[in-house]
Amino acid sequence: MFRRMRDSKGEAAVAERPIAVVPDKAAQETAEQAPEAPKAESSRELASSRLQLSGSAPMPQTELDGDAKRRRRLLSLRVDLHRKLLESLNLSAIEKVSENELRSEIAEIAREELATSDLVLSRVEFDRLVKELVDEVTGLGPLEPLLADPSITDILVNTYDQCYVERGGKLELSPVQFKDNPHLMRVINKIVSAVGRRVDESQPWVDARLADGSRVNAMVPPCAVDGPLLSIRKFSKIPFTVDKLIQGQAFSEEMALFLHACVRTRLNVLISGGTGSGKTTTLNAMSSFIGNEERIVTIEDTAELQLQQEHIGRMESRPANIEGTGAVTIRDLLRNALRMRPDRIIVGECRGDEVIDMLQAMNTGHDGSMTTIHANSPRDALGRIENMIGMSGIELPLKAVRANISSAVDLIVQVSRMSDGKRRMNSITEVVGMEGDVITMQEIFTFARQGTDNTGRIIGRYQATGIRSSFTDRFRQWGYELPASLFKPEL
Repeated sequence: MFRRMRDSKGEAAVAERPIAVVPDKAAQETAEQAPEAPKAESSRELASSRLQLSGSAPMPQTELDGDAKRRRRLLSLRVDLHRKLLESLNLSAIEKVSENELRSEIAEIAREELATSDLVLSRVEFDRLVKELVDEVTGLGPLEPLLADPSITDILVNTYDQCYVERGGKLELSPVQFKDNPHLMRVINKIVSAVGRRVDESQPWVDARLADGSRVNAMVPPCAVDGPLLSIRKFSKIPFTVDKLIQGQAFSEEMALFLHACVRTRLNVLISGGTGSGKTTTLNAMSSFIGNEERIVTIEDTAELQLQQEHIGRMESRPANIEGTGAVTIRDLLRNALRMRPDRIIVGECRGDEVIDMLQAMNTGHDGSMTTIHANSPRDALGRIENMIGMSGIELPLKAVRANISSAVDLIVQVSRMSDGKRRMNSITEVVGMEGDVITMQEIFTFARQGTDNTGRIIGRYQATGIRSSFTDRFRQWGYELPASLFKPEL
């Protein structure tokens, strides 16, 4: 047994009590005492009848209120039982037992608590309650069903009783709710403490990750006005390969062939796009072209890259402690990475003065390095790099800054999430050089948008622009002879 024993005064650990769970038939008879409630024809219908009536007829407001009250009571019961479980269970021993043993123990404690309650549950409702309690103890409570759903890519908690999810690029309201703000705050603290971080009034925001690599951002009061805010970008259990992205029409086979040559011939790549546009997914897919014989060092704020190579050194930044000291920035890690004999350096995202060290690494023998940046177009991406260098406090002539950028960055891959929710690679652009004070670029591939269909899905096609790559000679020297037809536009 996993319950803590009480003090030695002759008191038993826990007294046996009758089960407060009735069969579905008895629960149905209890429900029939309400004059307007319909009869459930099966246990499955009975469980759903607590949430909504069968059929298309609208539910009277009094029944809506009663149903909402019951849901709130069940939620309150679950949170209260969770609190008692934390007091009763030996949490240090939970990891050593099987899930079935833990479920049986939690079910026993739930029965004892229900014996003193006037709330009558069906077998289906009781089993659901036990599952939710197991999730509370071993996982993240109400979030566990959402994390287990492979169709969900983002989980967005606005308040304790409002949670949205993203499916297929579209947002929809989820029925998942927390009891109150303290309940939501306990889940947030459980997430951030697992990776050695903290969030409180003195540090009201935090970036963290789950055990599976999912990206987490939390914001708490006083900066969060209506209560804690939680955002989770789910980590794909199965990495998105190039073939899967082609099948999903994220880019074309011709674009993949060109990118393969660019990565293998060690061109420096900048992946640009807006929030949620698929920059990290694209970076993961492109990194699959890197050979196992190369040493790769990755640097991220929160580790989420899914590189498949064997020789990888992974590093993660660290925020300051409660005294405001001990911070390890991306720039610190970049400087250290230069001493680790990397063939390539991959930075999850450049958003500050670390871009200076990234450009220096690209210019000093670490060809084939990659990073991502927030920007809406290839030209904007270069402008953002200029702005980040300017904000670092280093005063350099604009021409010198642009010359440094043009010599460091070879290729800009622009990705975006379009109005139909699909993520597409809408441009592959080469950085050619300088003409006066202006960085010159040429677009090799683009996504030609042709309109939308009746369902709102964007119609278009990927095509070459007709401009031959300026790196053709480099490809040939490395043994990659790309056909001339690859760069011909379709008529």
